[in-house]
Amino acid sequence: MFRRLVASSVLLAFASLAHAEPPGVDWRLVWADEFDIDGRPDPAKWGFERGFVRNRELQWYQPENAWVEGGNLVIEGRRERKRVDASASHPESRRRRVAEYTSASLKTKGKFTWRYGRMEVRAKIPAEPGMWPAIWTLGERGRWPSNGEVDLMEFYRGMILANAAHRGPDGKIVWDAVRVPIEEFGDGWADDFHTWRMDWNADRMELSVDGRVLNTTDYANLEYRGDVHPFRQPHYVLLNLAIGGINGGDPTDTPMPQRYLVDYVRVYEPAKED
Repeated sequence: MFRRLVASSVLLAFASLAHAEPPGVDWRLVWADEFDIDGRPDPAKWGFERGFVRNRELQWYQPENAWVEGGNLVIEGRRERKRVDASASHPESRRRRVAEYTSASLKTKGKFTWRYGRMEVRAKIPAEPGMWPAIWTLGERGRWPSNGEVDLMEFYRGMILANAAHRGPDGKIVWDAVRVPIEEFGDGWADDFHTWRMDWNADRMELSVDGRVLNTTDYANLEYRGDVHPFRQPHYVLLNLAIGGINGGDPTDTPMPQRYLVDYVRVYEPAKED
């Protein structure tokens, strides 16, 4: 979800491999939100980003745009003019006094982190122009991108993405990124719920949707800047709907509101033998 304002070298490839289950692994559920109680998202599990945060996106993030209804987390993007707090969050907030859009970004930072295992998220994404929904993680130590970023899912400009990013030893951002045109998944694909999965261990991670592997990142010999390996430290989870910005596209003609629905988030670790 973080993006530099310069062109990055991106691998435009698609791995159409069938998802391979690790042999002999029994999974133990260690954290989940099933979003089965209507109202505000569980404050014991989720915090919020606020204001203009990154990527010159158009939306002002606020908690009011997220709630639980009918078994789903609803993240709603709205076209609404809002005078903003110039002291809030990102320095960009001090340069922009009015927002034309609002949305929400939830995070487990300070409430839940995990290292190694499996995360599954079942969600229905808005795939209209200007929409930029994401499921992603960030390492808890270090500044971006040295802390490591994993984009289990991003959508923008007609593409489904699965990415990993870190800072290389030369200080430059290193992206392992895959983009797949959404039409490759079939007509009406975005009208349904789909299950995204991240399988993560000390040497590699695999990102898939509905059992179809999109990206595999091997980092056993990864070179990085900093004292902490970006993908061998605990990460926290983010769910957000961005609008516009440096990648999101133009939402001007997109009908609003737009809703990003999340059925559940589940995190598993390999079960330990007694």
